[in-house]
Amino acid sequence: MAVAPDTAADLVSRIFDLQRVVRCVANASFRGMDTGVALQGVLRFVGEGEARATHLAERLGVSAPVLSRHIADLEMQGYVIRRQDPDDGRAQLVALSPAGVDKLRQIEQHRTATLQDYLSNWSQGDAEDTARTLARLTESLKHSARATATGPITMTQTPKEH
Repeated sequence: MAVAPDTAADLVSRIFDLQRVVRCVANASFRGMDTGVALQGVLRFVGEGEARATHLAERLGVSAPVLSRHIADLEMQGYVIRRQDPDDGRAQLVALSPAGVDKLRQIEQHRTATLQDYLSNWSQGDAEDTARTLARLTESLKHSARATATGPITMTQTPKEH
C-alpha cells in the first residue's frame, strides 16, 4: 500500500528537522577544530577511495570550484593528495594521505562517541531499530532524481558490517 500524502509530508518535515539538528550538533561538536563540517564531508567521500574531483563534486552536490577550494584546503593541511589521472591527463585523482586516513578515523570516533553520549537514554534495541529504518529510508531515497543524476551512491559500512 502506498504512503498517504499526510504521512509523506510528516516524513519530509521530520527529515528536515533531523538534518538541521545533525548540522547543529556537528557544528557544535567540531567548533575550533582544523576541519569544519564541510571539509569533514569531503574527507569522508574521499575516504571511500581515490576518485576524480569532478565525480566527487557531483556526488557531494557542489560545483567544481567549491570542491576545488575544499580539496586545496585539505591538501594544504596534509589530509589529501592529488595526482594526474593516468587515463585522462586533464583530470585529477584525489585520495586520502596517511594523515587524512588518521584524521578521518579521529572524526568518526569523535562522532560515534558524541552520538553515543546523546543517545545514553536509548536502549540498544531502539538504536538498532532506528539504524535499520534509516538504512531502509536511505535505500529508498538513493533512487531519487538527484541520486540518479549524480550516479550510484556508495554507502559506508556500519561497524557491525566490518
